[in-house]
Amino acid sequence: MSNEKNKLEQFKNGENFYSQQYFGSHPIVRGNQNGFVFRVWAPNAQKIWLVGDFNGWDQSLPMKKEESSEVWEIFTSIPKEGDLYKYLVKQADGREIYKVDPFANLFEKRPNNASIMYTIPEKKWLDEQWRRKKKDYFKQPLNIYEVHASSWRCEEDGTPYTFKQLKDTLIPYVKEMGFSHIEFMPLMEHPLGESWGYQLIGYFALSSYYGTPAEFQDFVEACHMNDIGVLIDWVPGHFCINDDALAYYDGTSQFEYDDPVRAENIRWGALNFDLSKPQVQSFLISSALYWIETFHVDGIRVDAVSNMLYLDYDEGPRVWNQEGGNRNWDGFYFLQKLNAVIKQTHPDVIMIAEESSSETKITGSVESGALGFDYKWNLGWMNDTLRFYEMDAAFRKYNFRLLTFSFMYMMNEKYILPLSHDEVVHGKRSLMHKMWGDRYKQFAQLRNLYVYLMTHPGKKLLFMGCEWGQFLEWKSNESLEWIDLDDVMNFSMQHFIKTLNRFYKKEKALWELDHVSETIEIIDADNNQETVLSFIRKGKDEKDFLIIILNFSPIERQNFVIGVPFSGIYEEVLNTEMQEFGGTWTESNQISVTRKESFKQFDYQIQTIVPSLGAIILKPKIIDT
Repeated sequence: MSNEKNKLEQFKNGENFYSQQYFGSHPIVRGNQNGFVFRVWAPNAQKIWLVGDFNGWDQSLPMKKEESSEVWEIFTSIPKEGDLYKYLVKQADGREIYKVDPFANLFEKRPNNASIMYTIPEKKWLDEQWRRKKKDYFKQPLNIYEVHASSWRCEEDGTPYTFKQLKDTLIPYVKEMGFSHIEFMPLMEHPLGESWGYQLIGYFALSSYYGTPAEFQDFVEACHMNDIGVLIDWVPGHFCINDDALAYYDGTSQFEYDDPVRAENIRWGALNFDLSKPQVQSFLISSALYWIETFHVDGIRVDAVSNMLYLDYDEGPRVWNQEGGNRNWDGFYFLQKLNAVIKQTHPDVIMIAEESSSETKITGSVESGALGFDYKWNLGWMNDTLRFYEMDAAFRKYNFRLLTFSFMYMMNEKYILPLSHDEVVHGKRSLMHKMWGDRYKQFAQLRNLYVYLMTHPGKKLLFMGCEWGQFLEWKSNESLEWIDLDDVMNFSMQHFIKTLNRFYKKEKALWELDHVSETIEIIDADNNQETVLSFIRKGKDEKDFLIIILNFSPIERQNFVIGVPFSGIYEEVLNTEMQEFGGTWTESNQISVTRKESFKQFDYQIQTIVPSLGAIILKPKIIDT
């Protein structure tokens, strides 16, 4: 069997994980003639023509399909690099429609969407040292800055920065702020900016708004040279419903399910991929590996996993599985296959699931029956925590369990704790605006919230703009409100986050044992009357630990007593109410000396002051042995 036929058979069997090397547009030499070969998967089309700049968009270049094949092909020397093109598809019902190339690696800037003939230049990567030193990320600090590339910074006319510009602006900012990774909302080609990139038409194409693929490669390389990892969001569950893209490509249910109830995604106005179809599996896994290998990204966050796992996740009519249940086994087995393939070829790549249920084991090996992801977003923690912080302080003592319930299940999965874009848009208000009370109290509680985020077991994610307490909701078509930093409170908030990020990175107790129960010991989670929570975070060394005390009431708790595991002297290493952070305290708490008196399971006590709506972190200075 020829190599080309072998690639096609692998594609049809769901085993061609580099299908973009076969499909799409590629320069080749055929019969001593330089030209381009174009291939497109469209099994039920009646006829297809290659159209573009090079032939006046007419029907002079018909493509051919072998009778037993699902693929249309043409070799021609007429087009040249940089030309625009599409496929004119005569669909199964005779309708003729211009379609994008599903495997194109570059498109016109929206609102236009022609594919562009583009060969990514061969790159000599300089990030080998970064790739070699990748360690066990479960036992390392992971503190993610979530970014929407179109609106982090914009030109005065609203044009988003390209990755050439972001290389010189975003990277120094993230490094200065002390985040370990950048996670981008989808960068793939999409026709509507308001979709934030979650309605895709180009699964192999960087959105042309952000520049060229080569510029994104340079950006990732520069991140790695500055010890910053890069994660990307990816959407394999559903796709854009636009008629000139993937939707009913050959006039039949090609990428989508045959059953229109399963195909239609009512909630998002999209179409669901038929994840049982081998060709679709080849297409999607090829896309994931393309971003990992072509751009050296360090991880992928798979969007909307619940929609892929459950047949009743969407609105409207439903179709149940053969057992009469709601499990979408197509999605379940596809996700296991996806993670197995990626882990086999790139074991150091971080796979993250955005998933909101507790009915399926998400993290852990495929062999154990889990889906094979490394991390799951803890959306339950996010929702409960924000509900608590939005609440009038007078009612928090009656709802203390919102804050402490996560301790019951925090080791069920390997979690990332997200304060994400979804929580600061569509009338939900910014994180700053969610906080109860006047402006001073809002900033105090925001600092308190961020300490809780950083000290709770699990890795961290914070959406852009939240690091300085932007008051306005995020707007996807405008730049962040950088002018806020002229205000001393916002500037102090940004300084606090920078300090907290560096504190997190330095203190092994906050990440070394993140996913084992020994990492935390509760001191007091029952003090709902004073609404003060206290616990210990531990590193591998039993004497490497931090004591965290969070006060959710507007009353300063003087002479506050907690239990500690060892006798000795404890000092305050972080206080959210220090003046430099926007608080009122000019001096830290005095050192605390233990006294021999029991407190719950502890033999010793210390006494300190916990500021109103504040948080403090203590560390042993001298431990008696």
